[in-house]
Amino acid sequence: MIDPGAFIGQIFVIVLLAVLAIFVVVVLFRSIRIIPQAYAGIVERLGRYQRTLQPGLNLLVPFIDRLRPLVDMREQVVSFPPQPVITEDNLVVSIDTVVYFQVTDARAATYEIANYLSAVEQLTTTTLRNVVGGLNLEEALTSRDNINGQLRVVLDEATGKWGLRVSRVELKAIDPPTSIQDSMEKQMRAERDRRAAILTAEGTKQSQILEAEGRRQAEILRAEGDKQAAVLRAQGEAEAIEMVFGAIHAGEPDDKLLAYQYLQTLPKISESPSNKLWIIPSELTEALKGIGNALGGREGGGSTPAGGARRSSTAARRAEYSAASDAAVAAAREAASDADAIANEARSTTPGAVRADSPAPTEAGGDAA
Repeated sequence: MIDPGAFIGQIFVIVLLAVLAIFVVVVLFRSIRIIPQAYAGIVERLGRYQRTLQPGLNLLVPFIDRLRPLVDMREQVVSFPPQPVITEDNLVVSIDTVVYFQVTDARAATYEIANYLSAVEQLTTTTLRNVVGGLNLEEALTSRDNINGQLRVVLDEATGKWGLRVSRVELKAIDPPTSIQDSMEKQMRAERDRRAAILTAEGTKQSQILEAEGRRQAEILRAEGDKQAAVLRAQGEAEAIEMVFGAIHAGEPDDKLLAYQYLQTLPKISESPSNKLWIIPSELTEALKGIGNALGGREGGGSTPAGGARRSSTAARRAEYSAASDAAVAAAREAASDADAIANEARSTTPGAVRADSPAPTEAGGDAA
């Protein structure tokens, strides 16, 4: 039979051992702390700051030391909501800011400031209003680097005693009022239209300059070409005249040949249909008389005048010359009849003119028809 007292004693011992085991586990749990990397722990002993725990394994006095929440020692990025800011020209703009900071002293961040995140936000807002309040809208939009630098200097000085280091402050967005945005867009559009008009005018100017230069060069080249052509044409005519003149002198022409050429040239005067009145020179009759005397002398066995002709040495040349003389006489008679017809036509169309078959006075220079 089991003794009740012994049984109760065994149960008490078992419970006591269990309580002691639990106590030992709790003491060990409260005595050993593992701090992760990039974090720091603040230890208070009986409510007073005792030390700062570094990353790794740390031992505490159970029920005497108390570990506060761990402090993140990494660089943090905090984006604050848009803040209304009044510029120097009395315009309200909304500015979003981003602050980069890092806790350098866990003790100061814990005991010097109640909530360093809220403190950084409020300090950023007030500093931003002070800085942007001294700038107009255009300067605020174009001076972001200057604003960022001023904000970082002010925040870094103010948060140094809190155990914080502000590395960067960036303005994420500056939003002016809607009406101002419309005006800015219109201004920008007008500026771009002005630049486009200027560029178009410059292009037109350059195009006209190039076209004028091209026409000038073309005219210069055309003038040079005309000059060279005229020079070459004049040289050709001069050489032709010299060759003809030399050939005439080399052939030693006589009076009969000159009269024949004169008669051949005379009908060309009547080629123009606009001529109404013709003056027949007196040399025509002299040429006809010279040809008639030459032919008459040739047929009668006479000789040509001295110094005006040369006698042919062969019978063939005499026959050729006789044929040419006959042709010349026929041409002369035909030319004379054409000249009389032209003269009569001119007199019939000209009031007060005298016909060829009526007697007309003869002037010293020629016969008027």
